[in-house]
Amino acid sequence: MTLENTKSPAVAQSMVCGTVVEPGVFTLETRDLPDHAPEGWALIDIQAVGICGTDYHILEGKHPFLNYPRVIGHELSGRIAESTGSWTAGQLVVVNPYLSCNACRACTRGKPNCCSNIEVLGVHRDGGLCSRIAVPQQNLYPATGLTELQAAMVEFLAIGAHAVRRANLTAEDRVLVTGAGPIGIGTALFARLSGAEVHLMDMSRARLDQATAKFGFENTHLAGTDILSGPLQDGFDVIFDATGNAAAIEAGFPLLAHGSRYVLVSVVKETISFSDPEFHKRETQIIGSRNATREDFETVMSAIREDRIDTGALCTLTLQLEELPNKFSELAKDREGLIKAIVTL
Repeated sequence: MTLENTKSPAVAQSMVCGTVVEPGVFTLETRDLPDHAPEGWALIDIQAVGICGTDYHILEGKHPFLNYPRVIGHELSGRIAESTGSWTAGQLVVVNPYLSCNACRACTRGKPNCCSNIEVLGVHRDGGLCSRIAVPQQNLYPATGLTELQAAMVEFLAIGAHAVRRANLTAEDRVLVTGAGPIGIGTALFARLSGAEVHLMDMSRARLDQATAKFGFENTHLAGTDILSGPLQDGFDVIFDATGNAAAIEAGFPLLAHGSRYVLVSVVKETISFSDPEFHKRETQIIGSRNATREDFETVMSAIREDRIDTGALCTLTLQLEELPNKFSELAKDREGLIKAIVTL
């Protein structure tokens, strides 16, 4: 895997972008600085960008919906570059990276997160790991009361908040979150805020110990161990999968209680199979959870402002854009102790 640093000296009207040219090749390239936005859009000066599993998968050539080269970055905080509409120059905003068409059946029924023509920044079109980007104004939310780093963490937390909302959790539910990476931790945090009893499962004891030490999750289980005994013998009312692993998803079905819900937060390319008699006798609901909506972003921002989410514990490290070519491959290879790395611009 080759990482290149080809950053050119900054000049007027130019900017540096973090681009995956092809699998294994990440470079900093110079592009023209956008100086205008289409009608209804706004120019955003990016302040911070969270690096997530999607970005690592793009680097590793594992993303199924991407054409190279691609400027990555979809967990974005920024400031309004020029006053427009109701937005004021310098105002800090959170960017919703899911660009919807507003015309398909999903959009007209209030589900823009699963728009049939969706374009995700950093995936279907160039993202925000650069100095400036143009974004539809409907995809901007005021980051009132948040710092630039906190605003860059809203999107990945909104994934978990959306999944929890899809599950209609109550305080009576016993919940298992499989996968203790960033998305799993975010899901577990919002499941706990719902009042549910939350358990975590992962293949890594180090990740589970980190979840206990940083966030107070005491009910942790190593994947592959028999946990259906004692008080857990009846299984879990709700399971959230955040593993991104087909075998792990299939292994979750026997852990479901009767009358349960299985929420698939992660997506895999493989076909998932399960026993239909076991599925039916449990009257299980299988729920897909994709992206997030304005409501979920607002839920996350409110939780951060009210100190119900410890963003300091979530942010493992920060680095400047110029450091990323020498760090990206290392971060991608060893993520066991990493929750969230944030690039500042």
